[in-house]
Amino acid sequence: MHPNFKGNITDALGLTDEMAQLQRAITDWATQTHPEMHEAMAWQFGGGSKYFRPLTLFSCHRAMSGAPIGRGLIHAALAVEMVHNVSLIVDDIVDKSETRRGKPTMHHRFGELQAYMVSGYIVADGYELVCDPACYDPEEFDPRLVRLNVQLLSELLKRLGVAECMQWRLRRQPLGVEDWRQIAGEDTGSMFEVCACLGTRSQALRQYGRLLGMVYHGCDDVGDVRGAQALGGGGKEDLRDGILTLPAALAIRDPELRTIFCKPQPSDAELDLLARANADQLDEAERVLDGLAQEAVEQARRHARDPERLIALVEHTRRLSRL
Repeated sequence: MHPNFKGNITDALGLTDEMAQLQRAITDWATQTHPEMHEAMAWQFGGGSKYFRPLTLFSCHRAMSGAPIGRGLIHAALAVEMVHNVSLIVDDIVDKSETRRGKPTMHHRFGELQAYMVSGYIVADGYELVCDPACYDPEEFDPRLVRLNVQLLSELLKRLGVAECMQWRLRRQPLGVEDWRQIAGEDTGSMFEVCACLGTRSQALRQYGRLLGMVYHGCDDVGDVRGAQALGGGGKEDLRDGILTLPAALAIRDPELRTIFCKPQPSDAELDLLARANADQLDEAERVLDGLAQEAVEQARRHARDPERLIALVEHTRRLSRL
């Protein structure tokens, strides 16, 4: 079994076999890509992911249906992982990040041209996957389901593009927690939201997914400030670029700090001051995340037939800021 699938949450959710199936599907897909892409695909998909998005997709399915997780859902989760990795590749280029998950980023290892071309290849293959009858069990294949999967994949790609543009347009702006919620909801929230819809093949847990993604996004923000291993972002880059993280949204309520945050090129001393101010806001940031987590729990209890696994996923996600 892949080492990343040995965590207690996977076992607790009863998804060990399904996550192993997903890993095999990732490996099979990557080895079947064009030989020109093999090395880059192996580099990008060779491990390190925490696979929270597939866990969300499978958990939402289980929470609403007694049916097993078939090939269609495995490949829907694979398509989400493909889109997720495209977003990481592009983020790393924009952020000029040299490392991710403890190794050089795609563009740093292979160059920007190949990173962009690999991204386009992945997106095209993702659409082929969700349209291919061979990626579904015979009894579940239905043109209406294919259309739904295509629509949700398209929604996700569009919303991630909007989120990235929004986040960079709103850099170094005197914004607050409600603005952070909007950004987090469109960025990470949209990914988990679409996973909930893919898993249930309905809208029933859409808001749950959005809230879960916002909790994950906020835990990433707080974890970076705490010095924990990043879940996917970067604290120093965010300060340098004026990105609105949750601790920053709280810290810049102070007028002096707000002025520094909005500067095009703050000095090293000013960045250090902002970093300390962000650290001072961690307790309040944790309270904001507690509130979001409780909202997600309420959505699970209101809409899921079996909410306990969804609540367990919220609780596990919520603890990530303290790792």
